[in-house]
Amino acid sequence: MSLILFAFVVRVRDGLPLTASTDFQHSKELQERKQQLKVFSKSLNTFPERGTIKGHELHIHFFLSEGVAYWTVCACSLPSAIAFCFLEDLRWEFTASFDNSVVTLATRPYPFLEFDSVIQKLQQQYNQSGGPSLGVTLAEVQEELKLNPPQVLTMEDVQLTNGSANGHANDMKGNSQSQRLEPVSAPGILSLVLNIMCAALNLIRGVHLIEYTFQDDYDGLWNVMAFLLTLAVPATQCHLYLFYSTLKKLKSFALLAVIVLCNAFLFGLRNAWQLAFHVSVACLSTLLCLQRRLLERSLDCGV
Repeated sequence: MSLILFAFVVRVRDGLPLTASTDFQHSKELQERKQQLKVFSKSLNTFPERGTIKGHELHIHFFLSEGVAYWTVCACSLPSAIAFCFLEDLRWEFTASFDNSVVTLATRPYPFLEFDSVIQKLQQQYNQSGGPSLGVTLAEVQEELKLNPPQVLTMEDVQLTNGSANGHANDMKGNSQSQRLEPVSAPGILSLVLNIMCAALNLIRGVHLIEYTFQDDYDGLWNVMAFLLTLAVPATQCHLYLFYSTLKKLKSFALLAVIVLCNAFLFGLRNAWQLAFHVSVACLSTLLCLQRRLLERSLDCGV
């Protein structure tokens, strides 16, 4: 069984992925750790020089040196000294292969994917022998860890620190504006058109009702309010479908409830088919709004 599962090299300055090992295992926790690595890499300035992030079955070990961060995902049974020995060997191999100026000038993600073969060879050596080939290297790392022990963190600690560093802990609004949703589907375009049609019909009926209400008496004022409310709700549903928003499920069902209640109140001014049309459009919009999810940006590039 492999103990070192994944290695990842990142530039500290901006979190640019430089290289990574090919993933031959597809466990759920490993995929979660890989995604977390990409998120953590965006705020490396808040991380200590050396540390361990403890997970359930897999731990993340990291080592920062000369503007480059070296990460590895290992089984929790692997001793920390061996994990950091692997990172030290990885650092030595990487700096021997790529000059610091080349790393500094890199602009695209994963510019050194050819280094994957070196990582695979190093991983195979550690997984088969249980450690480095030279015992003196392990002894040196163990002594270094005794003098400067790595900081031990939990996933909750890192996620909180990362969120605060990026302004997510206190500014959810700023976070929501940076999110991107999946592309608008054909049914989504249809629902937008139908919502605009419903809003236009409600506007026309509301304006006519306003004229009659103010000419005769004010008994139909609540009907006018109901038409104006059913004018605003479809527009809000369109906005909720097109743009990311927090508490989307709660807002979607609240808007649907308003549409149902307003149309029930307008029973008599509309026939059953008209009521069914407006409620059906609202239900369709709610369903599509809930189904449209955040766009997952992947920078794996096949690793």
